[in-house]
Amino acid sequence: MLASIIYIIGIIAAIWCVLDIFKHNKIDLLWKIVLCVAVLATSWVGLLVYYFIIRDRI
Repeated sequence: MLASIIYIIGIIAAIWCVLDIFKHNKIDLLWKIVLCVAVLATSWVGLLVYYFIIRDRI
């Protein structure tokens, strides 16, 4: 049960992250796609890296 809740929270966070990436106009479309694939492929690690490192730089 707890694993399912963590999985659902991860999916919601990944969708939020992808929407946040596509919201920025300073990034080219190719880099947006690369960031989205990286975040979705690395799950929680990608979300943490995006939120704490990449998000402030774009």
